[in-house]
Amino acid sequence: MALAAVGGAALGAVFGTLLDGVVAVTSKAIMFKSHLRDLKFTLDSFQQVDEDVGQHPNIVFRPMQGLERFRIQMEKGAQLVDKCSKVRPWKLNAFKKPMYTSKLVALNASLNTLLSVLTVHIISDLRARMINVETTLNHIDANIVAQYQNQYQNQIRGWCAIPEPPPFTVGLDVRVEELKMELLRDEASMLVVTGLGGCGKTTLAQMICKDQKVKEKFKDNIFFITVSKKSNCLVVQELCRKTGSLVPSFQEEAIAFNWLQEFLNTPEQDPLLLVLDDVYPDSDSLLDKLGEVKRPNHNILVTSRVKFPRFGPAYPLGTLEQGDAMTLFRHSASRTDRNSHILDNLVEQIVQLCKGFPLAITTIGRSVCEQPTEIWEKRVAELSKGSSILDSEDYLLACLKSSLDALDERMPIIKECFIDLASFPEDRSIPAVALIDMWAELYGLDEDFWSIANIHELTNRNLANLVTRNGKMELDSYYNEHFVTQHDMLRNLAIHQTGQDIIGQRKRLIIDICGDNLPNWWKEHKNKPKKTRLLSISTDGSSSAKWHNMHLPKAEVLVLNFQTENYVLPKFVKKMSKLKVLIVTNYGVLQADLSNFKLLGSLPNLKRIRLERISIPSVSKNSMQLKSLQKISLFMCSVGQAFSNSSIQILEAFPNLVELNIDYCNDLVELPAKLCDLIRLKKFSITNCHKLSALPKEIGQLDNVEVLRLRSCVNLEGLPGSIKNLTRLDFLDISNCFSMKELPEDIGEMSGLRKINMGQCSRLKELPLSVLHLGKLREVICDDETKKLWGEPFKPSLTNLHITVVKEDFNLNWLYNL
Repeated sequence: MALAAVGGAALGAVFGTLLDGVVAVTSKAIMFKSHLRDLKFTLDSFQQVDEDVGQHPNIVFRPMQGLERFRIQMEKGAQLVDKCSKVRPWKLNAFKKPMYTSKLVALNASLNTLLSVLTVHIISDLRARMINVETTLNHIDANIVAQYQNQYQNQIRGWCAIPEPPPFTVGLDVRVEELKMELLRDEASMLVVTGLGGCGKTTLAQMICKDQKVKEKFKDNIFFITVSKKSNCLVVQELCRKTGSLVPSFQEEAIAFNWLQEFLNTPEQDPLLLVLDDVYPDSDSLLDKLGEVKRPNHNILVTSRVKFPRFGPAYPLGTLEQGDAMTLFRHSASRTDRNSHILDNLVEQIVQLCKGFPLAITTIGRSVCEQPTEIWEKRVAELSKGSSILDSEDYLLACLKSSLDALDERMPIIKECFIDLASFPEDRSIPAVALIDMWAELYGLDEDFWSIANIHELTNRNLANLVTRNGKMELDSYYNEHFVTQHDMLRNLAIHQTGQDIIGQRKRLIIDICGDNLPNWWKEHKNKPKKTRLLSISTDGSSSAKWHNMHLPKAEVLVLNFQTENYVLPKFVKKMSKLKVLIVTNYGVLQADLSNFKLLGSLPNLKRIRLERISIPSVSKNSMQLKSLQKISLFMCSVGQAFSNSSIQILEAFPNLVELNIDYCNDLVELPAKLCDLIRLKKFSITNCHKLSALPKEIGQLDNVEVLRLRSCVNLEGLPGSIKNLTRLDFLDISNCFSMKELPEDIGEMSGLRKINMGQCSRLKELPLSVLHLGKLREVICDDETKKLWGEPFKPSLTNLHITVVKEDFNLNWLYNL
């Protein structure tokens, strides 16, 4: 029989035993008569398949894999049927009958699965051997479907054509050509097209499938499957349907994957183009299975909002160029009233407000289509005043929001991190280190890598972009040059999410102020934000220092963004007793003076301060003490006046400071010796301070320091000898210190040193012999030139040392994007 032909004599024999047992006891086992009849019906279907196969006695079928489990189930089934025949109604209690019944139902379901897989396997063999496929296939399918169409409605046979792309498209022709060239190569490939919902991924895939050269190569072996939130079993079922085969009722994912493997290994599926559209993150196991079966001319095209980096580089779809965006809008908003022309200036304004996002352009275009010019002008005015497109366009909101909904159950913190990005102004790069500070206190992400990993998750889902100065990810956890960018439409989505609760219940309060136009609820002291944990206030260049009072008893993070040369800290900050993180960013061209700095002295829980483009006031003038402060970050600030007074007791001001970061502070010529009083410091970073020429000899007092970064201090000529006292130092970074001529002779006494980054130290010609005493040194990051310094006699003696050579393009072009 067919089972013996594909599964071996043992499987055929045990099937025969089961069939004989069912026939023998059906009339005897009265209590289970209906279930045994169903089982007999299923077994008869196997015999029907066997008769159909018998019409081709000369065919030798390929053996099927993975049938051992079915053989064991049939053996147990035969034993179960025998037990059922011996049961007497008067001896059957209330617990045993359901047990026998459920086992019979499970056996029948397992046999139905085997029947489906067996049918597909036989059909593929018949096709491969060039028999009268149409007649045989129709005969087998018609018989089985006729038998099951009343009992098993989920087993149907059908066909779905490749969906047609929209009749009008723009901006995709170049992408079609690029991806088409990849697919026409005679080798296996998996291509992932990724981007936001509504950016044209599905349309691109449809256009590729309809391309003449693609159709000539793949012919009838182009299958287009919409995945979305379907289970893997349903996806494989849809593929069955599109092949024109019987649709199996897969009970288990393993059986579905078994069918998929059989399908892919069929010689007639060569060449093959399988398009999986709108793939969700949960479907990565399906992509894994497809990746396991790699054959020449087998091509998988995936469209997804997720990048799936382990399956190769993604092909991102971004926003439209200005010309294409204008063309798309004109098409979407065209009017039949030819007496009233579309005003070019209005079109241009709307397109600019949509930021080149295709779905937004189409949605707005349709909303004003056939409308008078005044409606267009009103729409422009609303959007120009800050009204969100998402507030009035439900379809656009639903499309974007679906990306967030997918995070609700699996990655709720990632969703929270996404919404937090709206705390920073639109069209600005967000420093990753600012996010690290926020998320450490809001979500307990104590290690920096947790926050960076979350940014990567957002990037993989096209909800944000992580960029670096030179396009490379760092090897040593240095994140000062990592920045996050985000499309304005996504920022609007985040702000929309924060507005779902009333003011008093919001855990985030994000306020954008133009001039002195404060929100009414703030001026009138209504809806006090009692539950707010994160407050962000952004002001423009025309805003004054007028603040109304605000009571924020639970606020832990305060983000202040401004563009003026003088900025006054709001007085209500003094009452934010639970504040842990303060981030103050000046987005103006010039550095700004910061007033009311002394208010910070009244914040008992403040742990982290980050200031950007600020002229730091003197610590002595403010005479404050921040006992809880653990981290200070200064970026592009003037710090010369901050520690100028010789009477400053900096340890009293910051007694528990463990991390100090000074980056791009160009007025720093000499590091104040007072900073070496911060004996609890563990991380000390002075980077990109191009005028810094020397470190104080007192630096050896910082004997708790574990990380010392002096990266890109291009005028720094050397390190003081007292650095040898930093016995707890784990990592020393002197990369891009072009002027450094030598290392201290006693550097070998730094007994805890495990890692050094010394790339681009071009004037360093030799290493001191004491390097041989760095017994814990495990890694050196350098360039080709400095690698040579580690040859004889050092490398043979430092047997556990690993040298990593990197190339770096040193430039400051990235600063123009901030």
